[in-house]
Amino acid sequence: MEQEQEYLSVLYQRLDDMRDYANNRLRTVLLETGGTPQARSERESFNALYTEDLAKYDAAEHGLCFGRIDLNDGAISSDLQAVASDAVSSDLQAVPSGAQPTEYRYIGRLGILDEKDDYETLLLDWRAPMARPFYLSTTATPDGVTRRRHIRSRNRTVTAINDEYLDLEAAHRAGVTGADGGVGSESALLAALNAARTGHMNDIVETIQHEQDAIIRSEHKSVLVVQGGPGTGKTAVALHRAAFLLYTYRQQLAKAGVLIIGPNATFLDYIGQVLPSLGETGVLLSTIGDLYPGVKATREDSLRGGEIKGSLDILDVLKQAVRDRQEIPSEPIRLTFDGYPVTLDRKITTRARGRARSSRRPHNLARPIFVSSVLDALTEQLAQTMGADLSGGQSLLSRTDLAEIRDEMRADAAIAAAIGALWPILSPQDVLADLLADPKRLDRAASGLTPADRDELVRPDNGEYSAADAPLLDELAELLGVDDAEERERARRRWRTQLAEAQDALDILTGSAPQDLEDDLDPEILMAYDLIDASQLAERQNVRASQTTAERAAGDRTWTYGHVIVDEAQELSEMAWRMVMRRIPNRWITVVGDVAQTGDPAGASSWQTMLEPYVAKRWKLTELTVNYRTPAEIMDIAADVLTVIDPTAAAPRSVRDSGQPPRAYAVSTSQLRSEVARLVATETGPGTTAVIAPHELVPEFAELAGESVRVLTVHDVKGLEFDAVYLVEPTQILRESPRGLNDLYVALTRATQRLGVIHTEDLPPVLHALA
Repeated sequence: MEQEQEYLSVLYQRLDDMRDYANNRLRTVLLETGGTPQARSERESFNALYTEDLAKYDAAEHGLCFGRIDLNDGAISSDLQAVASDAVSSDLQAVPSGAQPTEYRYIGRLGILDEKDDYETLLLDWRAPMARPFYLSTTATPDGVTRRRHIRSRNRTVTAINDEYLDLEAAHRAGVTGADGGVGSESALLAALNAARTGHMNDIVETIQHEQDAIIRSEHKSVLVVQGGPGTGKTAVALHRAAFLLYTYRQQLAKAGVLIIGPNATFLDYIGQVLPSLGETGVLLSTIGDLYPGVKATREDSLRGGEIKGSLDILDVLKQAVRDRQEIPSEPIRLTFDGYPVTLDRKITTRARGRARSSRRPHNLARPIFVSSVLDALTEQLAQTMGADLSGGQSLLSRTDLAEIRDEMRADAAIAAAIGALWPILSPQDVLADLLADPKRLDRAASGLTPADRDELVRPDNGEYSAADAPLLDELAELLGVDDAEERERARRRWRTQLAEAQDALDILTGSAPQDLEDDLDPEILMAYDLIDASQLAERQNVRASQTTAERAAGDRTWTYGHVIVDEAQELSEMAWRMVMRRIPNRWITVVGDVAQTGDPAGASSWQTMLEPYVAKRWKLTELTVNYRTPAEIMDIAADVLTVIDPTAAAPRSVRDSGQPPRAYAVSTSQLRSEVARLVATETGPGTTAVIAPHELVPEFAELAGESVRVLTVHDVKGLEFDAVYLVEPTQILRESPRGLNDLYVALTRATQRLGVIHTEDLPPVLHALA
């Protein structure tokens, strides 16, 4: 303990030095002002660099060094000799004469070098290749590792050490025998699994297991599917994979960013501290419902409504909804221009619409073609009205005259309004809100749906959107396109104004020079225009907002990421996958989920169905088979449910028992609430408790919620874990959804210690083991 404390103190001293350096450099950068555009850009880069470094150092403060491996490779690392020679010599005294000396590698949250000793490595980043034996070595394949040491600390003090001897001879020399004595021991892992939950996920960087490590470091560059049952650490693996990829491919991913998609806001809050604890802050976390910029999913669809929106059948509805906005007037529209009558009739608009549609451009980008065609027709009509002689094929008006009339028509408010009503500029929100709020529009666009299904989609327009609406908005954005010609013209006008103002300022400075200098300018005297020109001065007036990659990506629908991780991916609909794939054209995706836990009717029944339309056979399936969360007693109950869902599926193997078998509590309807309250009150120790109830019963138990107690539906607990779970009315949960069995399987497997099932109706046959 004393030896490791000495080494840990050296590491923290270096961490403090690194933090002080970054703080000082950041302070210097923030005090600098002005300069060329290049200098300002460099300052922004340094600002981001040192800010990120400080965040990384702060994240590493807790558990900076958590492990050590001793290797028989014939060399002792010089960095350890330099700063912890006492510890090394002490350990070497235990090595018999003739044995190979040992190299020591310390593993931690970030890499630390010794600047005073030729930048030798003091601490290996857990993601570094040389740190990998810490996770992969076993007694069967030690790969040169004689001992793996787990170092636990609180604040900056070593609190415990656990040694695992992977070499039997080394264990014998140390006087250690048997697993309980440290040979191949898993005490560090079991201690982490049995620890009370805090309401937020912890990283597993200290206890990553062999099959998890293989997935975290996988170099597969297309879609990697991580299939795993409850408690196998899928989410933790995905998050640590994100940290590993950012470490390994920093240059590639720092600019494009990494997107992590989770099932709901509760889940994102639960995992929100994992990546910062690993020193990574530039990752965007989002749900599907919040992935469309400017829209937050606050509305709930019916199960059938969400299923319809998630199906690819909705594509035809959206396309028709856009075409429905490209109208032909039922009656001629009579207008007046410059005192002359003009008529916008069915023939003109039909021809114009045909030309615009045949361009195959999105609606808003095809609109200029429609407008141009209508204006051409109206100009010709006006020319005839004004007395043009067309009998000989020649107009009395010149081309210049016609062009001027056309431009004046374009600027005419009444004509612009009439054209705009027939082919308006549309936003995705406009189209979707109008479609779903107007049964007549919906009937025209969704004629392929049954009347009952159309009724499931109708809703009032109150400005709210559901999670299933986001992929529809994204699809509409593709169908509509963005005509930013006017915005670009406004930007050009703003720039011309800035440029003129800057030139005026330089002219004033030049004109204020003394008369004798103007008459006989001394070339040795610098004037304002010698130091800066108008464009440079105008550029300095632009205010740039300093944003992280994640912040910029969140506001840009067209942003493409370097890597995307989709957690609880089995819940994504076919439409949601279209939305995700637009954001990752390189198709480098980590997909994490379990099709046996699919609860959404629009979700996946197989990975093949969802992925092969985008990547064909270029996806790889990996599996996690060990259940670290759910005790064997609870998993035995859940396995019966899994067998009904999929008789061919194998439940993940639990690594531990809790000693507390699940219990069922049969009560009357009048006793239900009081019994749940009583059971929750018995949870007096540290940790978290969840009451999982059918959707309509959640309000009945809402007052039980507190700092350590959550009252949630099955949808809300996706990906979460609790020390104790009390499941209310399982039969009603089965009835709530077409995939009720999947929901029941999810609910049963959230507990890490205790499970209670409270019911007024008979237990479903699938839970016969609880009866």
